[in-house]
Amino acid sequence: MGKAKGEDSGADAPLSPSPFPLSKRVAGIDYGTVRIGIAIGDLEVRMASPYENYTRRSDRLDAQYFKQLAQEERLARWVVGLPVHLSGEESQKSHEARQFGKWLTELTGVPVDYFDERYTSAHAEEILQAANLTKKKRKARLDALAAQIMLTAYLESGAQGNDDPGSIG
Repeated sequence: MGKAKGEDSGADAPLSPSPFPLSKRVAGIDYGTVRIGIAIGDLEVRMASPYENYTRRSDRLDAQYFKQLAQEERLARWVVGLPVHLSGEESQKSHEARQFGKWLTELTGVPVDYFDERYTSAHAEEILQAANLTKKKRKARLDALAAQIMLTAYLESGAQGNDDPGSIG
């Protein structure tokens, strides 16, 4: 599933802006400092599916992975979840997620929207517990499912093009 290949693929050079402007595909990002949950969706049909959990390795390998993901999936947009406080105010993790989104755009040329991801991990955990999965299997699926929940809410809200996160809660 979309794993980074050879090490000399030019991960340092950014793509030209909007490499696939006709694409309707978007990637939802559940940002984490160790693992990043990824979901893929379609703006036209407004559906999202979990893609995978990416475990961060190094700046170079992370860049290679996300550049390749943008190319292979022909992404038109990234949607980065912002972990905001219950009050709606942004947290330190929100700031880190915004920095990551800025890095994604600089790296791939694909624009970023931000979306409120409050409660997505808790909702994902409830779904996985209801499926009677072991703790290990729940952990393996949690971040990608949280990304799917956030991306689905984004698609259903019609929030495309906003820098200010919409609310799902």
